[in-house]
Formats: sequence, C-alpha cells, structure tokens
Amino acid sequence: MRTFFFSLSASFLAALGGCASIDDAINGPHLSEVKNPQDQYEARVVRMPMPEGGDAQRYPNSLWEANKRSFFRDQRASDVGDILTVMIDIEDGARMSNSTSRNRDNAESAGLTALFGVESLLDDALPDEFDPQQAVDLSSNSSSKGGGEINRNEKISMRVAVVVTERLPNGNFVIAGSQEVQVNHELRELRVAGVIRPEDITADNTIDYFKVAEARIAYGGRGVISKVQQPRYGQRIYEFVAPF
Repeated sequence: MRTFFFSLSASFLAALGGCASIDDAINGPHLSEVKNPQDQYEARVVRMPMPEGGDAQRYPNSLWEANKRSFFRDQRASDVGDILTVMIDIEDGARMSNSTSRNRDNAESAGLTALFGVESLLDDALPDEFDPQQAVDLSSNSSSKGGGEINRNEKISMRVAVVVTERLPNGNFVIAGSQEVQVNHELRELRVAGVIRPEDITADNTIDYFKVAEARIAYGGRGVISKVQQPRYGQRIYEFVAPF
C-alpha cells in the first residue's frame, strides 16, 4: 500500500512538472513575484567588515571635520567598510628573440720516443703498424645551436568595486572584492585584492590598478562551457602518470 502511495505521488508530481513545462513552452517563462530584497540568497550571505565604533572628533569654532580631505563632503573611501572602484586597463606586450651558436674544434698529438725502454717493449707487443712517434692522437669536434622567441600580447579592460577590509598602521588600506556574473549556467568571476594608499584615490572614488601594491587580479569562469574546454579526468590522470 505504501509503495502504491509513493508511486501515485511521484506520478502526480511528474504530471505537475510536465504541465509547467508545457505552459512554459506555449506562453514562455513567467516573471517571479516581487519579494523583499533582503530575503534573496545573495543578500543573506553578504557579510562586510565594519569600522570600529568611536566618537567623531570635533573642534570648537571650526568648520572642518576630522579625517576629511576637503571643505565639502568627501566621497572617497576613508575607512573600513567603504567602497571604491578599481580601474583595470591592462595592455601589456612583450617580444623577445634569442639565438645562440657555438662551435669548437680540438686536436692533440703526442709521441712516445723514449720512456725507460718501455717503447721497445711496445714494439714487440703491438703490431708492426705501431709508431712511437705518434703514440697519442686525439681530436674532438662539438657544435650547438639554439634559438627561442616569445611574442605575447594581453589586453584586459574592466571595472570592479572593492571594499576596504583593513587599515594598516601606516595608514594604507587593504582592499578586496569580487564580481560574479552568471549567464546560461556559465559563471564569470573577477577577483581583486591588494594594498593602496588613500592619497592615490581620485576625487571620483576610483584608483588605477597599477597603483595597487601586491595586486592580485584573477579573471576566469566555471560552468558548462568551461567543463567542455577542460580535458577529462581520465586524460589528466594518464598524462600525470605517463612516463613519456
């Protein structure tokens, strides 16, 4: 009886799924209902560093605020948790060509005219063709030639928002941020991290990538297309264990 109930339930769910598929095929996909953005999974997993609490320093008879860089409101990142934009415009090229050629010829000749009478014994022991005047004759010849060429051209243009995660004792900021875009089961990910100086942040709250010390910039993806482009596990294992 229980088996029959499970079979009936599975058939009912399959029928509902089939009806939904048929409806999507005829009328197209339906819009989702409007929900509270805080209930989205992406929003619930976000955790950001926050600045340490403290009272702002105020000076009597002064229009200036502490930690501000201008008389007007400063929009630039200045504390832990603030956001700024890293401008990534990489256009690098390198070309190198090397050529090496080497050639060497050596020749040595020595005679054994007198050696405590041993040369006479050599005449008796060796064939008649032996000549003590040319007892040793050595020659060698070696040559090598090599060439190599490198031609590389890379271009990346991106913008990514990062977060100030830490203020170092010398006043510099540690920044880190990532960006993910998923389209048709293919996820593209951009990750940036490094150390910057607050003075290098421009008025529009951006900073160039070449002003980021110890910069770590990674751009890649994973998904259906990326899996197809990678060799299978069996092939990887075979290449790893194959001696040749």
